[in-house]
This record gives sequence, C-alpha cells and structure tokens, in this order.
Amino acid sequence: MKWQFATLLVVLLSGPALAAQPPATPEFDAALAQETGADEHGMRPYVLVILKTGPKRMPDGKERDAMFAGHFANMERLAGEGKLALAGPFMKDPDGWRGLFVFAVEDIEQAKALTATDPVIVNGEMVAEYHRWYGSAANMLLPELHKKLVRPAPAPAKP
Repeated sequence: MKWQFATLLVVLLSGPALAAQPPATPEFDAALAQETGADEHGMRPYVLVILKTGPKRMPDGKERDAMFAGHFANMERLAGEGKLALAGPFMKDPDGWRGLFVFAVEDIEQAKALTATDPVIVNGEMVAEYHRWYGSAANMLLPELHKKLVRPAPAPAKP
C-alpha cells in the first residue's frame, strides 16, 4: 500500500513539471527531404487525378477481370517507379467518382501521359479529371509503408 501511495505522489507532483516542458521537435532529415522531393516547407507539387465513371462500362466477365487486373498492375508499376504516391477507390459515390491517383509529377501533361497507360482509361470504363495539388512530401513514403500493412496471401493447400 505504501508503494502505491508513493507512486501516486510522484505522479501528482511531477505532472505540472511534465506539462511545462515543450513537446519534442523532430529532427530535420536532409537526406529524407531530398529523397521525397521536399521543399523548405516539407511539401512538394503533385497532380491529383479524380477517376470518374466513363462512357463505356465493360460487361462482367473475363475481359473486365483482365482490365481491372491490368489497372492494379499499372498502379503497382507506377508506384514502384516513384510516380504514384497514393491511389484508392472512393466509396459508392452518387456523382460517379470512382477513385483517385496522386502523381508525383510537376504538371498535368505528365499526369495525363501516366493515366493514359491505365486499362480502365484506355477502355473507357473511367475518365480522368486533373488538378494541381501541393501536399506533404511524406506522401512519397506511402507506397513502401503500405507494403508493410498487406498480409501475405495464404499458401495454397497441398493435395
């Protein structure tokens, strides 16, 4: 019982002292800033691409499955090349917004060229809308971090 009282007393007495200390400031990492393309504010330019429902919905079946497999493979390739910082679908949206890309490129023309390599665009399943965006250079770290969050697929059962 004495140790519990002593612990409580230490916590109560040190509380105001701990609260008076300023929060720790993270250290600037020049190498990481250069790797991610950060400017003096830790930011960088991107192009945000909104993918919307296009004029040609491909019917369900093998061709549609192959188109979406190509869509995911294309995103994986672009992320691996350091050009795609972020991507993902929207939840069901009544305005036809299907997904987004955030490209680490300087201008919309570069983003259009990258988007044109995607099978959902090529097949008219989706169309793209482009916007210049200025955001944290830390977005460049997302593709590698994301890999650490994906559980490996289970091994196939042996016969």
